Amino acid sequence: MKFSIERAALLKAVSQAQSVVERRNTIPILANVLIEAEGDTVQFRATDLDIEVVDKAPAQVEQAGATTVSAVMLHEIVRKLPDGALVSISDDPAAGRLNVQAGRSSFNLATLPKEDFPVMASSEYTANFTAKAGVLKRLFDKSKFAISTEETRYYLNGVYMHIATGEDGQVLRCVATDGHRLARIDSGLPEGASGMPGVIVPRKTVNELRKLLEDDDQEIAVSVSETKVRFATPVITLTSKVIDGTFPDYTRVIPTGNPRQLEVDASEFAKAVDRVATVSSERSRAVKLALEADKLVLSVNAPDAGAAEEELVVAYADEPLEIGFNAKYLLEIASQVDRENAVFLFNSSGDPTLMREGGDTSAVYVVMPMRV
Repeated sequence: MKFSIERAALLKAVSQAQSVVERRNTIPILANVLIEAEGDTVQFRATDLDIEVVDKAPAQVEQAGATTVSAVMLHEIVRKLPDGALVSISDDPAAGRLNVQAGRSSFNLATLPKEDFPVMASSEYTANFTAKAGVLKRLFDKSKFAISTEETRYYLNGVYMHIATGEDGQVLRCVATDGHRLARIDSGLPEGASGMPGVIVPRKTVNELRKLLEDDDQEIAVSVSETKVRFATPVITLTSKVIDGTFPDYTRVIPTGNPRQLEVDASEFAKAVDRVATVSSERSRAVKLALEADKLVLSVNAPDAGAAEEELVVAYADEPLEIGFNAKYLLEIASQVDRENAVFLFNSSGDPTLMREGGDTSAVYVVMPMRV
């Protein structure tokens, strides 16, 4: 195998591949990236047995072939090469070595045979559709903050992507929850998605997917089966197993009759919460919201550290209410708001609170209160 490739194209491809590789591996081959050169493209494939990413890059291939080399090592080398460098890569199968050359720099890296590299079994996908990258980015970005990190409830360690019935018919919906807060984001149903099974996309896959969705207008091919999900652009293909579990009935915790409505500038609200939370205790991070006519007082009282209070002018016309929340949860939810105003709907100080962006119901968030 022998080929030449621009450093920028090589770095982009290798960085996507190496981010999938697990740093602590008991199986040496899983630390490697499979490099396959053929025609005028080079393909870089990496896997951790749950996720597989394949990235293509244009190159001048002198001799077709394939080998595997440490993904992290190759990435570090390419990252440190000068901008605009032309990188020549060739392998010596007999010696088990890969030569990387750029300008006056030369590296000789150990390889492992390509035959040992595990390739994810192909799957029959029950639904295939395309969606704009911007649509998928919104669905996953706005929901992923609520993914649970509790390993015992593994079925909450991802985003539940499924077909649901919204206000105007069927929608593609992403939901995530950790029991303390919940995010539910809807988008129009893409053509061809109607037969899609509901799947729980793991946290790591959601984070890796972000790199495919940089260009909002790019079409992403999505394929879904009961056990796998695949997202593909013409250059990158990300295939992942889905979490084998049943996502709970989240509709039961989304309040429908919260009568008390607070409308507040989302950015001002987030900054005020952040300021008063400075003195909150690390353990509870509790902040109290005291509401009365067109006024919101945010306060924190931490006996060890001190107290803080801030007043905001808001739109509120219901009975006075005092309710406490974890400051971190409020900040994360407020940061999801794209438009100016956030609307909070309360029932009582002990019931879940609903938040949405202005009058838009395609993105709703639920947060559980806490005692303060």
